[in-house]
Amino acid sequence: MREASRRRAREEARRRARREHGIVKNVTHWINGTAVAGAGRTADIFDPARGEVAGRVRLASAAEVDAAVAAAAAAHPGWRDTSLVKRSQVLFRFRELVHAHRDELAALISAEHGKVHSDALGEVARGLEVVEFACGVPHLLKGGFSEGVSTRVDSYSIRQPLGVVAGITPFNFPAMVPMWMFPVAIACGNTFVLKPSERDPSASLLLARLWTEAGLPDGVFNVVQGDKEAVDRLLEHPDVKAVSFVGSTPVARHVYETGTAAGKRVQALGGAKNHMLVLPDADLDLVADSAVSAGFGSAGERCMAISVVLAVDPVGDELVEKIVSRVGKLTVGPGDDPRSEMGPLVTAAHRDKVASYLEVGVAEGAELVVDGRLTPVLGGGAAAETPGFWLGPTVLDRVPPGSRVHTEEIFGPVLAVVRVSSYEEGLALINGGEYGNGTAIFTNDGGAARRFQNEVEAGMVGINVPIPVPTAFYSFGGWKASLFGDTHVHGTEGVHFYTRGKVVTSRWLDPSHGGVNLGFPTSA
Repeated sequence: MREASRRRAREEARRRARREHGIVKNVTHWINGTAVAGAGRTADIFDPARGEVAGRVRLASAAEVDAAVAAAAAAHPGWRDTSLVKRSQVLFRFRELVHAHRDELAALISAEHGKVHSDALGEVARGLEVVEFACGVPHLLKGGFSEGVSTRVDSYSIRQPLGVVAGITPFNFPAMVPMWMFPVAIACGNTFVLKPSERDPSASLLLARLWTEAGLPDGVFNVVQGDKEAVDRLLEHPDVKAVSFVGSTPVARHVYETGTAAGKRVQALGGAKNHMLVLPDADLDLVADSAVSAGFGSAGERCMAISVVLAVDPVGDELVEKIVSRVGKLTVGPGDDPRSEMGPLVTAAHRDKVASYLEVGVAEGAELVVDGRLTPVLGGGAAAETPGFWLGPTVLDRVPPGSRVHTEEIFGPVLAVVRVSSYEEGLALINGGEYGNGTAIFTNDGGAARRFQNEVEAGMVGINVPIPVPTAFYSFGGWKASLFGDTHVHGTEGVHFYTRGKVVTSRWLDPSHGGVNLGFPTSA
């Protein structure tokens, strides 16, 4: 009875989401506190589980981007001068509203992205962690003060907002990644323009409505739906002072180079190829559970997914057997079915691209031990024959080091097992790769773990933890081609990204001042 009640609640949340937030109608922009239909081009929004068009989204022209930036620019002086206490009060109200609407948000995410409802709820929860962090941002905006740096002279530092800032976010986390950005930016006194992915845009509009309900002044938070035209206009717009981006490495490089050439502050998080190094002393049951969870959650469409397992001899055979056993028990199906553990991929084109790596891997010498095209789908047949964008969990064993399956970002449910002879060989493969986003080691040897965290070239490291995504008060970001720019997202680095420092040196004269002195000022 309890499960049936929960399922009815989820179905009602999804129907309400469809009815109110644009899944079966045109998804619009949100400019200056109201929905704006826009004009011109549109794009299809798909239901990935069924392969059907579920709605249409407006694609912003340069003029509509300009309108959103103008609204943000007009709102900035008032929001900048709003007290820290009042800003925090709005953040607290927004946090409560997002929490109250979490099922509705999850339903929107599941319907347009395809991830299962529990995974979508987890995404909302992780985004809320950053909102909660931003509620306490006044503490991080405190400056320093030094009395008497010179005779009757004091110095102190302050941090001030940049102005209008923008976020360009990916399809795989349509609520969480935007919430990595805009709560911190807004708490710091900036105004924000969000350009979400056009593949799953509806969550952004619900978040905009919740901001308004929380009491955020019109124009402080704006949403422009769109594609490359909207992105390029944000990057070149003279009133946008900073851009935060999460996406693929080629686009991240373009965003960084274009934005910085236009004089903007840019943080651009790119792609990943995350490895899990398994030492012979590791608990292989824990490793197998972790590899399956981290490799196939959200259909592998995570920049922190584990896509390569480096099995140090002699554990490879036993580990692969345990992984295959667990994969065979996974249930693949629509995100709104509570029995589903993994949903579809986001589009047909992306599914086809990911599936193409199965043949690539075999051609390169790998063994296809689990073929996701044959995975049964709830309510259908094999994945390759079921309407929708389906590909089940796939395992390739004995993947040759340096092959395409080993080195290229696949961004789907394909787990590659590479056999290595030693810790040193595994570490060299990780450090020799293009990316440096996240990595993990599984071992019961504390000395080996400590050595790994010191020697590995990646921004986020897990020790017996497969997906080492930092909590909100730390910052998220990688090394090498996984990050362009100097700062990571959210946490204290996020606060620094959305503010700039100013040092004030002051002297209040008294009647005993000594008059004109043309000598060079010193601290004497």
